[in-house]
Amino acid sequence: MTAPPTGRRFYRLRTPEPATAVCVRVDPERPDPYPVYLAVGAGRRRMSLTPDEAWALWRCLSEAVAALGTPPDYIRTDIRPARR
Repeated sequence: MTAPPTGRRFYRLRTPEPATAVCVRVDPERPDPYPVYLAVGAGRRRMSLTPDEAWALWRCLSEAVAALGTPPDYIRTDIRPARR
């Protein structure tokens, strides 16, 4: 088993139409209580999250979008973390 990556990581995905960027930054070494940062739409909508808030958002959002039906093809991709 490998050790989890350290330092700030970015996870990005873009919707097809309308083209909207979604980016999540995770910085486990960040000194404040908000190591998760969510940006939607080129950073126009931003939110800093605690780990507990991020997990709660993940759970609620996953249940909500599951009710919309089959996932679209564009999300069936591997998202690799990037340093920047």
